[in-house]
Amino acid sequence: MAKHSRNRGRSISKKTRKRSEPELYDHDGVVIDINAFASHPPGKYSSSRNHHPLIQARNPAQGHYMAAIRTNQLTFGLGPAGTGKTFCATAMAVEAFERREIERIIFTRPAIESGESLGYLPGKLMEKLEPWFGTFRNYLADFLGRGVVECAIKNERIVFEPLAYMRGKTFEDAFVVLDEAQNCTRLQLKMFLTRIGECARVVVNGDTHQTDIGNGSGLVDAATRLHGLDNVCIHEFETGDIVRSKLVRDIIQRYETG
Repeated sequence: MAKHSRNRGRSISKKTRKRSEPELYDHDGVVIDINAFASHPPGKYSSSRNHHPLIQARNPAQGHYMAAIRTNQLTFGLGPAGTGKTFCATAMAVEAFERREIERIIFTRPAIESGESLGYLPGKLMEKLEPWFGTFRNYLADFLGRGVVECAIKNERIVFEPLAYMRGKTFEDAFVVLDEAQNCTRLQLKMFLTRIGECARVVVNGDTHQTDIGNGSGLVDAATRLHGLDNVCIHEFETGDIVRSKLVRDIIQRYETG
Protein backbone atom coordinates (compact mmCIF):
# COMPACT_ATOMS: atom_id res chain seq x y z
CA MET A 1 0.00 0.00 0.00
CA ALA A 2 1.44 3.39 -0.95
CA LYS A 3 2.39 5.96 1.64
CA HIS A 4 -0.33 8.55 2.19
CA SER A 5 0.79 10.90 4.92
CA ARG A 6 -0.90 14.01 3.56
CA ASN A 7 -4.62 14.50 3.31
CA ARG A 8 -6.79 17.35 2.13
CA GLY A 9 -9.40 16.77 4.85
CA ARG A 10 -11.15 19.54 6.73
CA SER A 11 -10.09 20.73 10.14
CA ILE A 12 -11.73 19.09 13.11
CA SER A 13 -14.77 20.90 14.40
CA LYS A 14 -14.48 22.09 17.99
CA LYS A 15 -16.99 23.12 20.61
CA THR A 16 -16.89 26.60 22.05
CA ARG A 17 -16.00 26.27 25.70
CA LYS A 18 -16.31 28.75 28.52
CA ARG A 19 -14.42 28.19 31.75
CA SER A 20 -14.57 31.07 34.20
CA GLU A 21 -12.62 29.23 36.88
CA PRO A 22 -9.84 26.62 36.84
CA GLU A 23 -10.95 23.05 37.43
CA LEU A 24 -9.42 21.84 40.67
CA TYR A 25 -9.36 18.27 41.91
CA ASP A 26 -8.24 16.91 45.24
CA HIS A 27 -5.75 14.06 45.02
CA ASP A 28 -4.33 12.56 48.21
CA GLY A 29 -4.91 15.80 50.07
CA VAL A 30 -3.31 17.97 47.36
CA VAL A 31 -5.30 20.31 45.14
CA ILE A 32 -4.16 20.10 41.52
CA ASP A 33 -5.36 22.13 38.55
CA ILE A 34 -5.18 19.48 35.85
CA ASN A 35 -5.92 22.06 33.14
CA ALA A 36 -2.76 24.00 33.97
CA PHE A 37 -0.30 21.37 32.81
CA ALA A 38 2.22 24.02 31.79
CA SER A 39 2.70 24.88 35.47
CA HIS A 40 4.35 21.57 36.31
CA PRO A 41 8.16 21.52 36.46
CA PRO A 42 9.67 21.23 32.96
CA GLY A 43 10.72 17.72 32.08
CA LYS A 44 12.27 15.99 29.12
CA TYR A 45 9.14 16.22 27.01
CA SER A 46 7.15 19.05 28.63
CA SER A 47 5.78 21.94 26.61
CA SER A 48 6.07 25.63 27.36
CA ARG A 49 3.34 28.05 28.36
CA ASN A 50 3.20 29.02 24.69
CA HIS A 51 2.10 25.46 23.87
CA HIS A 52 5.07 24.61 21.71
CA PRO A 53 5.05 21.02 20.43
CA LEU A 54 5.75 18.49 23.13
CA ILE A 55 8.29 16.64 21.04
CA GLN A 56 10.32 17.11 17.93
CA ALA A 57 10.04 14.54 15.16
CA ARG A 58 13.12 12.34 14.96
CA ASN A 59 12.71 11.79 11.23
CA PRO A 60 10.48 13.03 8.38
CA ALA A 61 8.08 10.08 8.80
CA GLN A 62 7.29 11.06 12.39
CA GLY A 63 6.89 14.67 11.32
CA HIS A 64 4.32 13.75 8.65
CA TYR A 65 2.55 11.45 11.12
CA MET A 66 2.19 14.13 13.80
CA ALA A 67 1.06 16.70 11.23
CA ALA A 68 -1.56 14.23 10.01
CA ILE A 69 -2.87 13.72 13.55
CA ARG A 70 -3.16 17.47 14.07
CA THR A 71 -5.10 18.06 10.86
CA ASN A 72 -7.33 14.97 10.48
CA GLN A 73 -10.09 13.59 12.62
CA LEU A 74 -9.01 9.98 12.01
CA THR A 75 -5.42 8.91 11.43
CA PHE A 76 -4.06 5.41 10.87
CA GLY A 77 -0.44 4.81 11.84
CA LEU A 78 0.75 1.62 10.15
CA GLY A 79 4.23 0.20 10.36
CA PRO A 80 6.82 -1.86 12.22
CA ALA A 81 7.69 -1.75 15.91
CA GLY A 82 10.08 0.96 17.02
CA THR A 83 8.89 3.73 14.69
CA GLY A 84 7.37 5.76 17.55
CA LYS A 85 3.69 5.32 16.67
CA THR A 86 2.47 5.00 20.28
CA PHE A 87 4.81 7.64 21.66
CA CYS A 88 3.89 10.24 19.03
CA ALA A 89 0.16 9.56 19.35
CA THR A 90 0.35 9.94 23.13
CA ALA A 91 2.26 13.22 22.76
CA MET A 92 -0.39 14.56 20.37
CA ALA A 93 -3.13 13.53 22.80
CA VAL A 94 -1.43 15.39 25.65
CA GLU A 95 -0.91 18.44 23.44
CA ALA A 96 -4.62 18.56 22.56
CA PHE A 97 -5.54 18.02 26.21
CA GLU A 98 -3.23 20.78 27.40
CA ARG A 99 -4.66 23.19 24.85
CA ARG A 100 -8.20 22.28 26.01
CA GLU A 101 -9.11 21.17 22.51
CA ILE A 102 -10.62 18.03 24.06
CA GLU A 103 -11.92 17.07 27.50
CA ARG A 104 -10.68 13.50 27.80
CA ILE A 105 -7.99 11.17 26.56
CA ILE A 106 -9.06 7.57 26.00
CA PHE A 107 -6.55 4.77 25.45
CA THR A 108 -7.82 1.42 24.28
CA ARG A 109 -6.51 -1.78 22.73
CA PRO A 110 -7.65 -5.38 22.33
CA ALA A 111 -6.71 -7.46 25.37
CA ILE A 112 -4.85 -10.05 23.29
CA GLU A 113 -1.74 -11.72 24.69
CA SER A 114 1.29 -12.21 22.51
CA GLY A 115 1.74 -15.93 21.98
CA GLU A 116 1.19 -17.08 25.56
CA SER A 117 -1.46 -16.72 28.22
CA LEU A 118 -0.79 -14.78 31.41
CA GLY A 119 -3.64 -16.60 33.11
CA TYR A 120 -5.72 -15.02 35.86
CA LEU A 121 -4.48 -11.60 36.92
CA PRO A 122 -5.21 -10.52 40.53
CA GLY A 123 -6.27 -7.08 41.69
CA LYS A 124 -8.77 -4.41 40.67
CA LEU A 125 -9.58 -3.58 37.05
CA MET A 126 -6.80 -1.01 36.63
CA GLU A 127 -4.28 -3.46 38.08
CA LYS A 128 -5.45 -6.14 35.69
CA LEU A 129 -5.07 -3.74 32.77
CA GLU A 130 -1.55 -2.66 33.67
CA PRO A 131 0.19 -5.21 31.38
CA TRP A 132 -1.70 -3.75 28.42
CA PHE A 133 -1.66 -0.04 29.30
CA GLY A 134 1.60 0.38 31.23
CA THR A 135 3.36 1.91 28.21
CA PHE A 136 0.73 4.65 27.88
CA ARG A 137 0.90 5.40 31.59
CA ASN A 138 4.69 5.72 31.51
CA TYR A 139 4.62 8.07 28.54
CA LEU A 140 1.97 10.21 30.21
CA ALA A 141 4.04 10.38 33.39
CA ASP A 142 7.01 11.59 31.34
CA PHE A 143 4.92 14.33 29.76
CA LEU A 144 2.81 15.47 32.73
CA GLY A 145 4.20 14.04 35.95
CA ARG A 146 2.74 11.10 37.85
CA GLY A 147 0.69 13.23 40.24
CA VAL A 148 -1.18 14.98 37.44
CA VAL A 149 -1.73 11.70 35.61
CA GLU A 150 -3.12 9.91 38.68
CA CYS A 151 -5.39 12.86 39.40
CA ALA A 152 -6.70 12.91 35.82
CA ILE A 153 -7.30 9.15 35.93
CA LYS A 154 -9.18 9.49 39.22
CA ASN A 155 -11.44 12.12 37.66
CA GLU A 156 -11.87 10.14 34.42
CA ARG A 157 -10.14 12.75 32.31
CA ILE A 158 -7.65 10.06 31.26
CA VAL A 159 -9.25 6.67 30.65
CA PHE A 160 -7.77 3.22 29.96
CA GLU A 161 -10.31 0.67 28.71
CA PRO A 162 -10.15 -2.56 26.72
CA LEU A 163 -11.63 -2.46 23.24
CA ALA A 164 -14.46 -4.75 24.36
CA TYR A 165 -15.78 -1.90 26.56
CA MET A 166 -16.20 0.49 23.62
CA ARG A 167 -19.48 -0.94 22.31
CA GLY A 168 -22.41 1.44 22.77
CA LYS A 169 -20.24 4.49 23.48
CA THR A 170 -19.81 7.69 21.51
CA PHE A 171 -16.49 9.52 21.43
CA GLU A 172 -17.31 13.16 22.07
CA ASP A 173 -14.83 15.90 22.93
CA ALA A 174 -12.12 13.27 23.30
CA PHE A 175 -8.79 12.18 21.87
CA VAL A 176 -8.88 8.41 21.41
CA VAL A 177 -5.90 6.16 20.72
CA LEU A 178 -6.44 2.56 19.64
CA ASP A 179 -3.14 0.71 19.83
CA GLU A 180 -2.17 -2.77 18.59
CA ALA A 181 -5.03 -2.58 16.11
CA GLN A 182 -3.55 -5.45 14.09
CA ASN A 183 -5.17 -7.69 16.74
CA CYS A 184 -8.67 -6.36 15.96
CA THR A 185 -11.07 -8.27 13.76
CA ARG A 186 -12.93 -6.53 10.95
CA LEU A 187 -16.10 -6.35 13.06
CA GLN A 188 -14.23 -5.00 16.09
CA LEU A 189 -12.70 -2.20 14.05
CA LYS A 190 -16.06 -1.39 12.48
CA MET A 191 -17.58 -1.20 15.97
CA PHE A 192 -14.77 1.07 17.19
CA LEU A 193 -14.73 3.40 14.20
CA THR A 194 -18.48 3.94 14.34
CA ARG A 195 -18.11 5.38 17.87
CA ILE A 196 -16.50 8.58 16.50
CA GLY A 197 -18.47 11.74 17.28
CA GLU A 198 -18.14 15.19 15.72
CA CYS A 199 -15.75 16.59 18.33
CA ALA A 200 -13.33 13.69 18.60
CA ARG A 201 -9.89 12.97 17.25
CA VAL A 202 -8.93 9.32 16.79
CA VAL A 203 -5.64 7.54 16.10
CA VAL A 204 -5.46 3.86 15.13
CA ASN A 205 -2.00 2.28 15.35
CA GLY A 206 -0.79 -1.15 14.35
CA ASP A 207 1.79 -3.35 12.69
CA THR A 208 0.14 -5.53 10.08
CA HIS A 209 3.09 -7.97 10.19
CA GLN A 210 2.73 -8.76 13.92
CA THR A 211 -0.86 -9.87 14.33
CA ASP A 212 -1.61 -12.39 17.09
CA ILE A 213 -4.99 -13.47 15.66
CA GLY A 214 -3.92 -15.22 12.49
CA ASN A 215 -5.36 -14.09 9.19
CA GLY A 216 -8.42 -12.40 10.66
CA SER A 217 -6.90 -8.95 11.27
CA GLY A 218 -9.18 -6.12 10.21
CA LEU A 219 -6.56 -3.35 10.22
CA VAL A 220 -5.58 -3.50 6.55
CA ASP A 221 -9.25 -3.96 5.64
CA ALA A 222 -10.22 -0.80 7.51
CA ALA A 223 -7.36 1.28 6.13
CA THR A 224 -8.16 0.14 2.59
CA ARG A 225 -11.88 0.85 2.95
CA LEU A 226 -11.42 4.31 4.43
CA HIS A 227 -8.56 5.52 2.22
CA GLY A 228 -9.62 8.67 0.40
CA LEU A 229 -12.33 9.73 2.84
CA ASP A 230 -12.39 13.35 3.93
CA ASN A 231 -10.71 13.91 7.33
CA VAL A 232 -9.00 10.48 7.21
CA CYS A 233 -5.26 9.96 6.76
CA ILE A 234 -3.45 6.65 6.26
CA HIS A 235 0.20 7.06 7.23
CA GLU A 236 2.62 4.18 6.69
CA PHE A 237 5.99 3.90 8.38
CA GLU A 238 8.75 1.85 6.77
CA THR A 239 11.60 -0.19 8.23
CA GLY A 240 14.00 2.69 7.63
CA ASP A 241 11.84 4.89 9.90
CA ILE A 242 12.59 2.82 13.03
CA VAL A 243 14.12 4.97 15.78
CA ARG A 244 14.22 2.51 18.69
CA SER A 245 17.69 1.27 17.78
CA LYS A 246 19.78 0.28 14.79
CA LEU A 247 19.71 -3.33 15.99
CA VAL A 248 15.90 -3.41 15.95
CA ARG A 249 15.96 -1.97 12.43
CA ASP A 250 18.40 -4.65 11.32
CA ILE A 251 16.38 -7.43 13.01
CA ILE A 252 13.14 -6.40 11.30
CA GLN A 253 14.89 -6.16 7.95
CA ARG A 254 16.09 -9.76 8.34
CA TYR A 255 12.60 -10.97 9.22
CA GLU A 256 11.08 -9.10 6.27
CA THR A 257 13.56 -10.63 3.84
CA GLY A 258 12.81 -14.18 5.01
